[in-house]
Order: sequence, then structure tokens, then C-alpha cells
Amino acid sequence: MTVSATATVIPLARPEPSTALRDTRPLRLITCGSVDDGKSTLIGRLLWDTKAVKEDQAVTLARDSGKQNDLGLPDFALLLDGLQAEREQGITIDVAYRYFASDKRSFIVADTPGHEQYTRNMATGASTADLAILLVDARAGLLEQTRRHATIASLMGIKQFVLAVNKIDLTDYDRAGFEQISNDFRTLALTLGVRQITAIPMSALKGENVVYSAEDVMPWYDGPTLVEALELATLRSAQTTGFRLSVQRVSRPGESFRGYQGTVSGGALKPGDSVAILPSGAIANVKQIVTFDLVRNAAVAGDAVTLVLDRQVDVSRGDMIVSLDAQPQTGIAFDAQMVALQPEGVQPGKRYWLKSGSRRQRVVVEPVSQLDLKTGAWTATDKLDVNSIGKVHLAFDERAMFDPYDQNRSTGAFILIDPDTNNTIAGGMITAKRAELGGLHANDGRVILSLPADLADQLMASEGFAARRDEVEMRRLSPAAARTLFDTIEG
Repeated sequence: MTVSATATVIPLARPEPSTALRDTRPLRLITCGSVDDGKSTLIGRLLWDTKAVKEDQAVTLARDSGKQNDLGLPDFALLLDGLQAEREQGITIDVAYRYFASDKRSFIVADTPGHEQYTRNMATGASTADLAILLVDARAGLLEQTRRHATIASLMGIKQFVLAVNKIDLTDYDRAGFEQISNDFRTLALTLGVRQITAIPMSALKGENVVYSAEDVMPWYDGPTLVEALELATLRSAQTTGFRLSVQRVSRPGESFRGYQGTVSGGALKPGDSVAILPSGAIANVKQIVTFDLVRNAAVAGDAVTLVLDRQVDVSRGDMIVSLDAQPQTGIAFDAQMVALQPEGVQPGKRYWLKSGSRRQRVVVEPVSQLDLKTGAWTATDKLDVNSIGKVHLAFDERAMFDPYDQNRSTGAFILIDPDTNNTIAGGMITAKRAELGGLHANDGRVILSLPADLADQLMASEGFAARRDEVEMRRLSPAAARTLFDTIEG
């Protein structure tokens, strides 16, 4: 069934906010998809119709819009595209965050770039989101960049998608075309492990099925509007692991006070609870939980707190304070998935800095496979090129500690830093600990061995070693690190 494209445009009048009770916890969401699919226009329309645009912004929007379209509507994308280069080129480059609210809920939305060269910015927005709005041009269907963004969002742990089939008015509200795109995306989503999908036909420019229903022009669609779908979405929980606090600073305002400051990234804690300090493994009890203005009786995920322990222990920046009975995985070898963000890609065998929370460690990356976005298959590779998504092995110099990303986003995520340029070259997610790597790791004809000091001395005194001394990199382990390495090999 088709309906004429001369349908009445949704009016620009903005309703007064309702006094109905609202969920106080904002839903974080991103818009993603290929370039020119209408991401900025959609969010601009959402802001306008939910009365999140102030009067002075509305005046500026009317002044700057010019003759953006033949419908006499403002250029809603200008509410998001604030950079001069974005306005000149008509594209989104950086991530723009905006706040808006409906009668029932508040939202924080990230408008992310569609161009392939700005994939890194899209990954940044996805890392904190609860839900993804994936836009598709009704005339073009799913594109490679659409698949790339859907894959990155799912790797970042997003399991709720709204498929916004935009510009449906330009296809004369073609129902068959909408259903074909919906079926294609559901097939893709199944390969990504995504089950929660709401497909909505809409016109972001006209506001059809965004905040207001468009049943007059699409009587064949009886699903929710975009705002209604967002109101029903759920928040991602940070409570799937035990207590986690990455120490950012040791506070010593005087001799009588020593506190460990950071933001709680999982679980909950109260005075009297026992905790472990990693990587040392020291155990203590929580004496006090302090904030800038009061003493608290509990700390939960998201709280910025100072912990005071009941005894003196060695804790420094980068250490992690965790629940005694629910600790993260520790070891020197992990599996991960990552997105390469720089033109040089990720080089096999190179030693990078890996930063997770407030902890930074040396790591060697071994690419294993790369995702083919056209077929959805993983193919073997020994290098990750820019914007590619790959599976890798991580080999650390010292003991590392992580939770799997699907259990805790904060303690399961990391960035990779090039020590030569200080550029962030990749963002990644821990998937599992690798027991089989042990203390012997072959890479380009080289191996890493962990030996007792006396045996190492004998080896270095041999003639064969002396002849090739310049090819060897030496590293002396502490007793604690040696025990960890031995436990990993045995495990």
C-alpha cells in the first residue's frame, strides 16, 4: 500500500511539558548509521518536539537555516552540528551530546558521525550507551557503514536497537520496502547476538513517528513512535560483578587520614565490608566511606568516593579495590576484541601501553582475526587496519586484572596507546582470560621464558648466549610476579 507524499507535515508548535512523574534515571542512547541518513536531523527534531530548544536557539536556528528544504522547515541538524567544518560540509564529525525529556523519562543522546574516517568517534559514543538508534535511508537500505556501526555497537555491549527507517516519505510510504529493510536488519542482528529490535518507519524532517504518530499517512504501521520506544527501554546494569573501585588518587591531607579515591564502577559497599587490593592481594576492612561533604553509609556504582581502610596497606594509583568474594580475573594473557582507530592500524608484536581505568601497563598484541563487514565472517589476519574490527591476544609484562566486558563495561574496556606518538590507536573489550598462553609465547620466531634467577645466570654465562646477547631483551620479575606467572602456567 502506498500513500501520497503530499501528506500534511507535523506542525512545529511545541507542547508544554507534562507534570507527570518521570523516571529520574536518564537513558543514554546514540544515533548511528551511514552518512546522510539523517542522524542530526532526527535528534534536532526530537529536541524541538520535546521542547528542549530554548527560544534564543529557535531564533538562531530560523536565521541560519536558510532555504534548507521546500517545506519551509528549519534545518534541525544545525542544533547538533556546531563545528564550522560540520556546517560547511553538511556532515557530523565530532560526537555531540544533548539532553531532552518526555513526559515519562529523561534522555542523554549522542549524535555520532556517519563517515567511515570518523568511526573512532562513533565507538566513543557507543561505549557509554544503553540503546542505539540505527538510521537507514528508506531508499538505500542497509549499507556497509550501517553494518559497521551495528557491529561496533553490539561489541560495545548494546543489546537494544531501534531501527529508524528514515526518509520513508521519499518512497511514498512504501510498506514493502520498510518490511524488507526490517527483515534484512533482523538477520544481521541475529549474527551479532542482538534480540531486542524495534523497527519504525519515519520522516525525521517532517517529524512523522518521531514524537507524534503518523497513522494518517502510514495506517499500516501500528507500532510505537520513537519516543514511546525509548520510554520503554531498560538501562544496562552495572551490578553484574562485585564491588570495583579503580584507585585514582591517594588522599593524605594530614598524618591522621589516608583515603583512596575513585569512582565506583560496579557493585556496592558499606563500612565493615572486607575488600582485597589488587594486584598485591592484601586484605582489609572498610572503616569509612567519605565524600566531599559527608560520611556515607554505602557506596554504589557511579559514586565518587574516598575509602578509608581499617589498617595500613600498600595502595597506589592504578590499584583496584574489589569485593573479597567476587574478584576480577587476573593473569598475564587475555583475549579481546578491538577497533583500530589510527591509519597505522595495530601492529603485531609491537609493545603498546594499555590503559584501563587508572592503570597503565605494557602489552604485546597478537591479531588473530578480522571481521568482514560485507559477509559477517571472521577471517584470519596478522594485522588490524584502521577502522577494522578484530579479535586479538594480549600478552602483558606484569599481572593484569579485568572483568569480561559483558559483565562490567568499566573494568572490561581499555584503550591502546602508541608509546612513540602517544596516539590512541585502538579501543577494546576483554572477552576472556587466556590460560594457554602461559609463560612461553612465540611471536615472529621469538619466545618469552620465565626462569629462576640462578638458572638465568647460568644461561647468560654460556657461550651460545654471549654470541647473541644483543638480540635478547632481559626483564627481572619480582617474587610476586614470578608466583603469578607460575600459577598462570600451571592453570
